[in-house]
Parts: sequence; structure tokens; C-alpha cells
Amino acid sequence: MDFLRPASWEEALAAKAEHPTAVPIAGGTDVMVEINFDHRRPEYLLDLNRIGELNEWEVGEKTVRLGASVPYTQIMENLRAELPGLALASHTVASPQIRNRGGVGGNLGTASPAGDAHPALLAAGCEVEVESVRGRRMIPIDDFYTGVKRNAMAPDELIRSVHLPKADGPQQFSKVGTRNAMVIAVCAFGIALHPETRTVRTGIGSAAPTPVRAKEAEAFLTAALEEGGFWESGSPIPPSVAKQFAQLAAGACNPIDDVRGSAAYRRHAVGIMARRTLGWTWESYRGNAHGSKGGAQCA
Repeated sequence: MDFLRPASWEEALAAKAEHPTAVPIAGGTDVMVEINFDHRRPEYLLDLNRIGELNEWEVGEKTVRLGASVPYTQIMENLRAELPGLALASHTVASPQIRNRGGVGGNLGTASPAGDAHPALLAAGCEVEVESVRGRRMIPIDDFYTGVKRNAMAPDELIRSVHLPKADGPQQFSKVGTRNAMVIAVCAFGIALHPETRTVRTGIGSAAPTPVRAKEAEAFLTAALEEGGFWESGSPIPPSVAKQFAQLAAGACNPIDDVRGSAAYRRHAVGIMARRTLGWTWESYRGNAHGSKGGAQCA
């Protein structure tokens, strides 16, 4: 195995162009596990740790540009207000040591459906900035996942950053695992309310071959909130609406049975998480925009 260690982004792109099969490594929290267990033996490792810009972020007027290697710890500590859903997901990633090393770029590159960042990225509606010596392009997150551990990147491309809209409403993330820490998700769910566009987005992890959105659930809830005048009134969401949203979210899953959980359990758990996170986000919206008007009726 050859170890490539570029000192700049331009050198990294040139190395990737010369060796398209080279596996990028930054935090190493996914790649090293596969190598240590002999599940993967790449011909080349492309070390990106000397490229400082990958560890930088920039908060703009409407978006956040997040370098591919920004550690989860930094997201939790510095971007909680701008990216609340991703910050919550970051809290659930493994141990403090791994959160200090791992970043969103690794989750995206690996494209495992169990990656903790995926539901939050889908719910936020981000774009992935990728680049090669041929040029740069932006891939909408909805088009990024193409199959089990496969993504839309070309062999000579590297992830440079992720561009996320700054939250304009409450966001939540929930994860089910076999224990509270150091665990791969049995399933996960993210939700983001977007009051400016009066829309709702979701993300589901570890319950289908790829991370997915519950699009029918989103459409149903968006219509229900609009038709019922809930955005203006801030009234509690009726239990019937929350129940239907949860059922549609569970229906968006296409899970498998494995050692971490059955397909039936995953569908059931996603429905529960959808209902609960909807309750949490809506209560936050009501409290922030309209003041307290009573307890949640959809949790």
C-alpha cells in the first residue's frame, strides 16, 4: 500500500487524477476500521490532513460552507445555532476521540446508510462541493447517494466542502442504537422545519439501501400545516396529523434484517422517531414564534 501525502489542495487533486483508485483519508474513522479488519486493502491511501482549508468553515448570510474535514466537535461547539440538526447528530457520533477526528466529508465519501450525518444533511437540503483537475461542481444532497455505499462522485473527484442553508426554523435528530454511545445506528431520523418556504424536509438513516427522505410524509405535513393555518396560528398539531406523518415516514423505509435489528423494528422505530421529532420541532417553533400555548399534543 502506497501512502500519498499532498501538501495542498491542488496537489491532492493531481494525485487523485493520477491514481483514481486512491482512497482519501482524513479522520480515518471509517477507512481505518475497514483496513484493520482486512475488509479493504487499497493500493493507495491519499492523506488529506496537511490541507488546512478542509478544516475551515465560513458562515455567510444564508449558508454555511463546511470544509469536508471539519470535526464533529467543532460543529457541536461552533455551529449549533446555524446547523442545529447536524449539531445534534454530531453529538451521537461514537466517542469524543472520534468526534475530534471524524467529519462530514468522511460520512459522505463512505456513503454508508448508517452514517449519522446523512439524515441531518438531507433534512437541511445541502449541496456537496466536489472537485477534480477537470473542474468543480455542486451535487444536491438528494442526488448524491446512488446505492449501497455508492455516491455520485467520479473516480477522480474529492469532496471539498458542504454548503448548508442556515436554519430558519427548528431542527431535530433522533437515533436508535443498541446502547447510548459508541454504536452504529439501528435507524435514525432527522427533520427540519423551513418556515420561510413553509416546507418540511426529513432524512432517514439505516433503514434503506441509501439514506432517504420521507417525501410523501413531507408533502402531507406541508399541506396539512398550510391548509390548517398552523404556520400563522402556532396551534398544536392534531394527533391525527402526527400519526399520519409517522405512518408515511415509516412507509418510506426499505430496511433489511441484520444483527442490529429487524426490518419490522426499523419501520416501527422510524415511525416513533418521526412523531416525536415532529412534536419537539413544532413545540420549539411555537415557543419561538408565538410564545407558549400549552403542551405538545403530537408526541
